[in-house]
Amino acid sequence: MIRSLYIRNYVLIDQLEMHFSEGFTTITGETGAGKSILMGALGLILGNRVDTSVLKLKSAKCIVEGTFHPDQEVRAVFEKNDLDFEPVTMIRREITPAGKSRAFINDTPVNLQILKEVGSRMVDIHSQHHNLQLNDHLYQLEVIDHFSGVAPRLSTYRNLYEHYVALTRKLQLVREDTSRLKEELDFMQHQYGELKAAGLKEGEMEILEENLQHAEHAEEIRHVFFHAVDELSEESTGILDRLKEVSRQLSKISAYSGAARQLAERLEAVYIELKDMGDEVYQQAEKADIEPGRLEQLQERVNLLYSLMQKHRVKELEALIGIRDHLQDKLEELVISGETIENLEKERNKVITELTVSAEGLHQVRSEAAGEMQGKVVELLKQLGIPNARFAIQIERLKEFGTHGKDDIRFLFSANKQVSLEEISRVASGGEISRLMLCIKSLVSDRKGMPTLIFDEIDAGVGGEIADKVGVIMAGLAEARQVMAITHLPQVASRGSDHFVVYKEDTEDATFTRIKKLDQEERVSEIARMLSGTEVTDAALSNARVLLRV
Repeated sequence: MIRSLYIRNYVLIDQLEMHFSEGFTTITGETGAGKSILMGALGLILGNRVDTSVLKLKSAKCIVEGTFHPDQEVRAVFEKNDLDFEPVTMIRREITPAGKSRAFINDTPVNLQILKEVGSRMVDIHSQHHNLQLNDHLYQLEVIDHFSGVAPRLSTYRNLYEHYVALTRKLQLVREDTSRLKEELDFMQHQYGELKAAGLKEGEMEILEENLQHAEHAEEIRHVFFHAVDELSEESTGILDRLKEVSRQLSKISAYSGAARQLAERLEAVYIELKDMGDEVYQQAEKADIEPGRLEQLQERVNLLYSLMQKHRVKELEALIGIRDHLQDKLEELVISGETIENLEKERNKVITELTVSAEGLHQVRSEAAGEMQGKVVELLKQLGIPNARFAIQIERLKEFGTHGKDDIRFLFSANKQVSLEEISRVASGGEISRLMLCIKSLVSDRKGMPTLIFDEIDAGVGGEIADKVGVIMAGLAEARQVMAITHLPQVASRGSDHFVVYKEDTEDATFTRIKKLDQEERVSEIARMLSGTEVTDAALSNARVLLRV
């Protein structure tokens, strides 16, 4: 419940503070006095958007601060948003001259979304324009859900529904990707088959080009190597024979010449090295002779690789191998996609089965609640002066799942015997809609557990005995929660345990909205004013005392 409200620099309000009690509080005042301004300020700390136009003084900031006593049902919202839950909760909203807005819950900065979530759990403001909600099928469905207490079932259903939507979206994306891949399948298979058949190997191009160079110059290489062999090993004229002869001559004199002996040893070492080189040159000369057709084979292989590289617009063999591997992955992905689709379809069908059961459970609970609510609404409407009222809740089954199940709700109404049941917007007058909304609010509020309920001129369009019954219903609601009513009806105003009056005060250079809590005698005067107008008569005063039972 709300304990106090402090407002500074908001529209016509320079500064005011209100303190509220439990039970039924009424707020009255002449048209234009500023009652709607008061509700606008309260709406700020409940998360409504605003701009600098609300600033009375454009150079100062606007502050609205409320003190609340939240019940335990709100604790979960605090914990979810990492807020400290306090028995006395302070909510403050500030609007700076620059248009910046800041909000705080127990001095912790919060955004508007959190502010609205917390505020909606503590205060429910209903004004005349909210009567239009009765024509909204989604609002009608929410009314039934609140009345039926179906929230836990609905939470379970929505978890399933979110899973169903996610699976459906994922399945659609996989199918689209698979369909696109299938369209490219023949072309990809042809490309991959061509590249796979080519037997591409990393580093192959460098080896091929080297071998091709060798093959193209094989004859020249062979000639040079064999010539080298001749120069080294040719009998009598080769380097080795002549070197051997020099070494033999030096060996003859080595016994009596140390220099000759050293030279002979060195020449022997050179001879061994050159002989080894000669053997190697001979082997290379033998290898230089290529097999018939080898050159053509190498040229064909190199031409194939260059052709494939040109076809796929790459300059290196490794890039061509990358394309081959990518195509292989895509083809494997197509196989995997088929398995993925099958698995997703199985999982989705399982969720559909669970969703169907959950939606059917919601439908059963709603149907039972609708039957109960219909009778209670009609009973209340008769108390409010519509003796021939009929009210029906039509539940239509939808083909597709939605966020609320597979139900679509229609509220049907008739105030007269000869008029058939129709949707509210077609047959109900403004006064009838106000009374119908009051009945629905009174029933839903009991189930919804809303600690503070505010009616902003919801009683428009009624009067006399009916107005008194409206006041009785509101006072009855206040037995289980805090209820406030902004009203022009003396019958309603007199039912409040507390009574505030909103009025304007003019100074030389400005007009201000003020609010005052009335004592007993002041209430008599205010009720009398509401009964008789500007001139308060003795009869009006007497009637006011009757209404106030004093």
